[in-house]
Amino acid sequence: MKAPKILPWIAKKAGISDELALKLWRRALSEAEHLTGKSEGSEYWGLCVERFLSIVENEVGSTPTYSLTPAPRLSWMWQHQTRMSLLSLMAAQNTYRVWQETWGNPYPAKKAA
Repeated sequence: MKAPKILPWIAKKAGISDELALKLWRRALSEAEHLTGKSEGSEYWGLCVERFLSIVENEVGSTPTYSLTPAPRLSWMWQHQTRMSLLSLMAAQNTYRVWQETWGNPYPAKKAA
């Protein structure tokens, strides 16, 4: 399996080597497969990225660094992207429901007096 193309960028931002990032990616893959019970699908890949960013943050936090600036947290970016994609799906679902209710019964039953 090929590693994602963003892996070197994340490694550089976190201050770890590309080899370590690849090992952490493989670890995230195996953890996601163990948790989901499958090795394909959007749930699996979403969990892979989430676990990878979490593992990288833990790795960066546990290794001694000599710079005065802390390594950036990267999981917020993934969580924000997930939130934004869910919002657009919820808006589409709500629009469909309104359309379905409006056009489902164009002639409402008259109420008896």
